[in-house]
Amino acid sequence: MTKDSTVRASNYEQDGPEAREIAKHIPYFPFKGIPRFYDIGGFLAKPPVFQKIVDIFVHRYREIGIDSIAGLDARGFVLGPPIALALQKPFIMMRKKGKMPNTLSADAYECEYGNRQGLTVQRDKIQKGDRVLIIDDLVATGGTLSSAISLVKMVGGTVVECACVVELKMFMNPPADSGLPSRSKLFESLGHDDVRVWALISESILEQEAKLPEDYVDDGEEH
Repeated sequence: MTKDSTVRASNYEQDGPEAREIAKHIPYFPFKGIPRFYDIGGFLAKPPVFQKIVDIFVHRYREIGIDSIAGLDARGFVLGPPIALALQKPFIMMRKKGKMPNTLSADAYECEYGNRQGLTVQRDKIQKGDRVLIIDDLVATGGTLSSAISLVKMVGGTVVECACVVELKMFMNPPADSGLPSRSKLFESLGHDDVRVWALISESILEQEAKLPEDYVDDGEEH
């Protein structure tokens, strides 16, 4: 960790100066039929920017205190391990059904892409009373995070926080006539309203439109 990339979590604010610098490296594409699909590949290709993100998370969760980090399939597998290594904490995979042996599964859920089978976790990875950080790249409707929270609670753990690089606040508590799903209502209905979601960046400062070739085609597939 370098001195220049160090940020005290207690002083950090969403969409603050560090976030605005990072946001320059998160372009959006028209993808999967979504006009603004935010691509973390932008900052992954810039080691100093990726390191700054890792450092921010490391400082925050060193202060808060956790026992393990659970990363969500698949981008949470990119973000979680370097943070877990820096904190010397176990990294736990939460995967789609049928991808790991000896697992427990959460109930099916809905997300911005439609209905999904519940996530799974291996039975021996979270112990009763463990303080677990859940991590993913982006939170929108909160369906995937809610599945992960359910898994942690199912095995007797406590979710310290759900951490994401990007938060789409438009889904947090939209007006009733907007037609958008409400993350806060979803969490409340599942008994997860005690779990905080913390993110570095909101969509309000993500204005980096990707430069696309003339023959660009939206070839996104369901995942």
